[in-house]
Amino acid sequence: MRILQQDARASYRDIAKRLKVAEGTVYNRIRALEEAGIIRGWHVDVAYNRLGYVMTAVIGIRIRGGHLGEVEAKAAADPNCLAVYDVTGEFDAMLVVKHRTREELNAFVKRINALPHVERTYTMLALEVIKEAPGILVSKPGEDEPKGK
Repeated sequence: MRILQQDARASYRDIAKRLKVAEGTVYNRIRALEEAGIIRGWHVDVAYNRLGYVMTAVIGIRIRGGHLGEVEAKAAADPNCLAVYDVTGEFDAMLVVKHRTREELNAFVKRINALPHVERTYTMLALEVIKEAPGILVSKPGEDEPKGK
């Protein structure tokens, strides 16, 4: 998993060599991880700001009881929504979104506010992105957390 997380394009041959196992073993392990739903897909790590997506926002949503799932599903369906979380505290859900302009972000927030059962939203703009990673390096159960490079 760690090898794939660091380089998803690594070949079975390269992984097998590093792990000192047969290529077929690597293939079978990766396939088993996919079938178990642990590996959910293969993605490109995009530098969104270089494509003009300079507005990153975290949006808290307060939702009237019993409608959390439907509001979250509508928000998650938007292509500019990167993450949707059920949370504790003042809000019921948190979104992470990226947009090219303030106007696009404003239109998104207005669409969310207009959804039935949304009581209110609270939008925070990221002034600077310090770290944005597609995941964490996983460790084996009982193993110390993996160290950074």
